Amino acid sequence: MTRKKTALREAAFAAREVAFGTGLDGPAQAALLEEIGPVRDWIIAGYMPMRTEIDPLPVMAALADHNRICVPVIAGRALPLRFREWRPDGAMVDGPFGALVPETGDWLEPDILIVPLVGFDTGCNRIGYGGGFYDRTLEGLRATRPTRAIGFAYDAQELTGLVVEETDQLLDGVVTESRVIRPLPDPSRPPKPGI
Repeated sequence: MTRKKTALREAAFAAREVAFGTGLDGPAQAALLEEIGPVRDWIIAGYMPMRTEIDPLPVMAALADHNRICVPVIAGRALPLRFREWRPDGAMVDGPFGALVPETGDWLEPDILIVPLVGFDTGCNRIGYGGGFYDRTLEGLRATRPTRAIGFAYDAQELTGLVVEETDQLLDGVVTESRVIRPLPDPSRPPKPGI
């Protein structure tokens, strides 16, 4: 299973690298903003894009007018993420694993997460970097209240034959430059309250 996941991750990284910088971010950002909708007074987690990740920053800035925006901070290996408030003009510093994090700000618990990923499938499963940070985080948040997780990616990152493990958290949707994918209902799971 580990070998297959590694091969899938490598293929998705390569596809993402080809898609990056080709003008696809703008249409994807517009679709993401529409998917989240005209919300007010929510706490929304974005992320600071690294390497060839699709860029959510314009969406985060637009949502910051009427919502509180936060970004993930890695607290330690095998721990859930923490989220620090982010402002478009706020000072940023280097955080763990090379991601920028706000220098100051409140610690928040998001209602909606814009989730980076390496690859996804049409069932809204995702493959990340292998640390399990988002799976642990979503499991903890969803255990206490409804929490919506929206994957953000290029079409090119779609995979078939994705390995899904028991600890993997399903996304509520994946937004790309051309579409919004939502998981089909699973009759074996009770319906989740929506946000």
